[in-house]
Amino acid sequence: MTVGLAHYIERRARLAAQMQPGSVAVLATAPEVARNADSDYPYRHDSYFYYLTGFTEPESVLVLAAAQGGQPARSILFCREKNPEREIWDGFRHGPEEARLQFGFDEAWPIGELDARMASLLANVPALYYALGHSAALDAQVAGWLKAVRAQGRSGVTAPGTTHHLFGILDEMRLLKDEHEQGLMQRAATISAQAHVRAMRAARPGMAEYELEAELLHEFRRNGAQFPAYTPIVASGANACVLHYNVNDRRMLDGELVLIDAGCEFDGYAADITRTWPVNGRFTEAQRRLVELVLQAQEAAFAAIVPGQPYSAMHDAAVKVLAQGMLDLGLLGKGKFGSADAVIAERAHQQFYMHGTGHWLGMDVHDVGAYRDVTAAGKPSRPLLPGMALTVEPGIYVRPAPGVPEEYWHIGIRIEDDVIVTDKGCRILTGAAPKGVDEIETLMREAR
Repeated sequence: MTVGLAHYIERRARLAAQMQPGSVAVLATAPEVARNADSDYPYRHDSYFYYLTGFTEPESVLVLAAAQGGQPARSILFCREKNPEREIWDGFRHGPEEARLQFGFDEAWPIGELDARMASLLANVPALYYALGHSAALDAQVAGWLKAVRAQGRSGVTAPGTTHHLFGILDEMRLLKDEHEQGLMQRAATISAQAHVRAMRAARPGMAEYELEAELLHEFRRNGAQFPAYTPIVASGANACVLHYNVNDRRMLDGELVLIDAGCEFDGYAADITRTWPVNGRFTEAQRRLVELVLQAQEAAFAAIVPGQPYSAMHDAAVKVLAQGMLDLGLLGKGKFGSADAVIAERAHQQFYMHGTGHWLGMDVHDVGAYRDVTAAGKPSRPLLPGMALTVEPGIYVRPAPGVPEEYWHIGIRIEDDVIVTDKGCRILTGAAPKGVDEIETLMREAR
C-alpha cells in the first residue's frame, strides 16, 4: 500500500460505519469530457471519489459494503485494465491488481465487469447508497442493476428495499478537515499567496489583465500546484465591480485598482485569495479609505469566528462595519439613515455589498457542507467547529449612481483570506499575501 494513504482507508471505514449494516454504497469518479474533436479537457477526478480513495484515474467506481453479522466491511475498486498500447498514448494505468495493493482496497476488478458483478453485490442487500440524481449515466446503471437483481426474485433473491443519498453523509465528513487536509490547504494557500505577490511586483500601467493572470499561473505551476482552483479573476478599473468577471483582457490604466481573485489547487485542495491594489503602486485617498474600510470589516469577521458561534456571525459583523463606513463616507446620501442598524434593516448596504462574507473551502473552492442546521426549528445558522475551513471575503463595489460621490465611482474592492477554525478562534492560512495599504505600497515600490 502506498505510504500516506491510511487516511483514505480510515475514511472508507468511517463511511461504512454510518451505513445500514449489510448495505452497499456506490460512488463513481468524474468522466473525461471532450473539449473539441479528439481533445479532452484536462482531467480532474471527482472530489468525493478522491476523498475516499486517493485514486485519480478516470473510468473508476468504488463499491463499499458495510459490515454485517461478523462479516467486516469491504472496499472494492473497479478501474481500467492495464493496456500497454493505450499507455503509449495516454500514460500509465495502475490496473486492478496494482491499484488494490497500492491503495488498500480489499478487492479490485476491471471496470468492464462492473455491470455483471453489481447484480451479485446488490443481491439480498437491505439498502443502496449512491449519489441520487448526480449523474444520469449512473442513475441508468443503477436502474439496470436493480432490475437484474429483481429478476432473480423467484429464487428468493431480494433487491435493496431503500435508497439513500450518499452525499449527505460525505458532506458532513468533508466539512471537518483533519491534520493531513489542513497541511495540504496550507500548502495551496502558501503557493497562492506567492502568486499574488508575484503579480503585485510585475504590475505596470498599460499591461493587460491577462499578463497578470500569466504571472499567477506561472507561480502556481512552478511550485507544484496541479491546477488553478477556479478561473482567475483579474479585474481592473470598473471590471472589479463585476463579481465574477474573468475575461481578463483589458488594458490596466494608471491610477486604477486591480482586483485579483485567484488560488491554486494542490493535491486536490483549493486556496481562494482576493487582493485589491493600485496598478501604479500608489493608492489614491478615495481608494485608501475604501480599502481600509474593507480591512476593518474583515477584522471584525475574523473576531466573530469562534467555536460555538453561528457561521452567520462573521457576515453580520462585517456588514455592520461596512454599513457604518458607507454612512461615514457619504455613499448612502446625507440624513437618510440614522444608524448602521437602520441601513442593514433596509438592506441599503446591498447596493455596495451584495454577497456573503465567505463560504466553506476544501477539495472544492465552494466546498460541501450545510450552512444551516436543518434539524432545528427555524433552520438557524450552524455553529462553527474546530477543523472547519472557510473564506472571509468582505468587499465594497461602487457603481455610478445618483448621490454617490464621484471619487468612489468604479472602485471595486474585495479582500479574501482562507482560515481554519481552531479551539479558540481561527488560523489564517493566507497571511503571506500582503493586503494592508502600507505593505502593498512598500512591496510595489521596491519592485520598481
